[in-house]
Amino acid sequence: MGDQIGRGEEFEKKAEKKLTGWSLFGSGKYEDAADLYDKSANCYKLSKSWEKAGAVYIKLANCHLKSESKHEAASAYVDAANCYKKISPQEAISCLNQAMNLFLEIGRLNMAARYCKEIGELYETEQDFERSMDYFERAADLFQSEEVTTSANQCKQKVAQFAAQLEQYPKAVEIFEAIAKHSMNNNLLKYSVKGILLNAGLCQLCRGDVVAITNSLERYEEMDPTFSGTREHKFLADLAAAIDEEDVEKFTSVIKEFDSMTRLDAWKTSLLLKAKNALKAKEEEEDDLT
Repeated sequence: MGDQIGRGEEFEKKAEKKLTGWSLFGSGKYEDAADLYDKSANCYKLSKSWEKAGAVYIKLANCHLKSESKHEAASAYVDAANCYKKISPQEAISCLNQAMNLFLEIGRLNMAARYCKEIGELYETEQDFERSMDYFERAADLFQSEEVTTSANQCKQKVAQFAAQLEQYPKAVEIFEAIAKHSMNNNLLKYSVKGILLNAGLCQLCRGDVVAITNSLERYEEMDPTFSGTREHKFLADLAAAIDEEDVEKFTSVIKEFDSMTRLDAWKTSLLLKAKNALKAKEEEEDDLT
């Protein structure tokens, strides 16, 4: 390991020397230095010196920028980000932002979308849902502009999920319903519609407006005629009835029954818990009044 660090430092010094030296061909010294920086970064990676490797990849990116090689510079920033991911998510985000902006400049929108999405994922692991939502939203727009519909929908669903977590239910409902409507016209995507409508319905439940929930279910039946015969539709209708009757026990047993057949993920569970707590609070409030 120590040997690799020594070799990395040696290549790095040689690169610095190239850059400070005089060259008949201006761009030549940047290309030579870039080659040495690349070797240096590889040595640091082999020794798991992630901070040193990341810093050298940034120097490599700057070399490529000096010689007007924006694609190579963006790729070097991505390499830097991959090193920083292991030690500093914030540094990784900074490098990915640089890469994303360069890919946008050279019209590589698909690549820009990919790294925009990756930034969203890093913010998600940092529990910064506001920023994560912003980047997933941008990624969705970029994927959409390149007609990469599946990736665009995945990003939009993330935006809707974060909106619900931040209790921005109308926004979440609007996004889920738009995805469902769009997916109905696509043979590959239409089978996912019942799951998306379930997500939209759960966001409506958290708003606690029984009339809005009932109206939504009617709309979903019109949107997808097969929806009324699904387990997801029955689940939402039964939950709506329990809320209407202000029956916490019924609400809980409906969830248990559905979960025994179709496992509820953490996101759905957290929304159902919010709806249940709101129902409980309402029940207790009415008990206090009597």
